Amino acid sequence: MLHAPLRTILWLGFFIAILLSWWMMFAMAIDMDLDLLGRPGEMGARMAAMDPRMPMDMPMARFGPLFAMWAIMMAAMMLPTLIPTLRAYEDLMVSADGTRAGWLGVLLGYFIVWVGFAAIITAVQLGLLFGGVVDMLGIAKSPWVAGGLLLIVGLFQFTRAKEICHGVCHSPMTYYLGHWKTGFAGGLRMGLGLGAFCVGCCWGFMALGFVGGVMNLAWMGLATLFMVLEKLPQIGHVVTKPMGFALSLAGVAVMAWPLVNGG
Repeated sequence: MLHAPLRTILWLGFFIAILLSWWMMFAMAIDMDLDLLGRPGEMGARMAAMDPRMPMDMPMARFGPLFAMWAIMMAAMMLPTLIPTLRAYEDLMVSADGTRAGWLGVLLGYFIVWVGFAAIITAVQLGLLFGGVVDMLGIAKSPWVAGGLLLIVGLFQFTRAKEICHGVCHSPMTYYLGHWKTGFAGGLRMGLGLGAFCVGCCWGFMALGFVGGVMNLAWMGLATLFMVLEKLPQIGHVVTKPMGFALSLAGVAVMAWPLVNGG
């Protein structure tokens, strides 16, 4: 009987962490004078136009604050997608000697991988910023860059790498049965593996932040919803390629727009 209250506490803490992450992203957007679509007000527009090489303190041009923003974003967007994986682990807790410590290990391992990805994409954003490819809000300055990124991510949906990584994310039970380890250390090890496959599956949707702005909360919500749908056992395998078509067409349209309008 002691396990039921513990389960409730852990799941409650998990959902509170998700809500807190979204609240922090919303608070950061308000502080930067951005609306839900990441569009800047007067102050936000001045921030976007700033030259990162100017001698002033700009958090979005420094690794620490930008990394913190990406880490919080990873928690907000990726923790909801972990729910089927954690439920699958619970299904094995009785038959395969799983424990709540192992459950926490899976959660921690998964998050460690995504925090590592946050560090990588932070470095990428800073490189693009100082290279003049994106502005201070992380928005691509050229339609060729934005459209090209949409096309790349769209085409990736049809690759063998996407198929393999999505197969693990879509059916975590199969991964557990092939890599089962007990205890916290075992859960941590499996969480790291699952997180790596998840990054391989979903990296493109994170990169699309450079199309509409990394602080675009509407994009964050839609991307999170789609990634959750991709992992649902009933429909996950039927939404991947249609999204690939949609993103590819959007990429072509964005790149063609300047040509159609004489730009």
